[in-house]
Amino acid sequence: MDNIYVYQLGDSLYVNLTNRCTNRCSFCVRNEDGDKIGGYDLWLEKEPTAEEIIKLIEDPMKYDEIVFCGYGEPTIKLDEIIEVAKWIKGKGGTTRINTNGQANLYHGYNVVPKLKGLIDTVSISLNAKNAKEYEEVCHSDYGEEGFYGMLDFARECSKVIPNVVLSVVDILPEEDIEACRRIAEDVGATLRVREMIK
Repeated sequence: MDNIYVYQLGDSLYVNLTNRCTNRCSFCVRNEDGDKIGGYDLWLEKEPTAEEIIKLIEDPMKYDEIVFCGYGEPTIKLDEIIEVAKWIKGKGGTTRINTNGQANLYHGYNVVPKLKGLIDTVSISLNAKNAKEYEEVCHSDYGEEGFYGMLDFARECSKVIPNVVLSVVDILPEEDIEACRRIAEDVGATLRVREMIK
């Protein structure tokens, strides 16, 4: 199996750092047998180093943005994100992290100050309007605390990251989406309603 560490979708380049995740979301594309994203099989046998990622990016200015996303939770590989993002920003590139927002829970401290000046956008999967419903769909390693930890992370991000987005999938009822919009506003973020990946 080839390890796909970077892959292009549209005008963005995505960085696949890990398959590890602190959630086991019931709607995750990883649950589908043989499913791929954009035709790419993103399961990794070996996680990449920052040096390997940098070599594969080559020129960050070729892309609208470089997105730390992958087939797992990218902030598990925080040191690699920081090293690669420093290099990207040094070359004039734009960066984004797609995350479940549990980095502070995972690492045991507030990691957000380390991202200041390195990450342009943080997109956090909100997924539900309260902790109980979040746990029912996300099955977090942290139980319902995963929801509260994610919101705390979003609040911290809104202090130092230029663009903070909470996202939900479009299968939620309209009243739930509106409740999520209020949550996003409360933590200083905007809400993005994204299409369910099939």
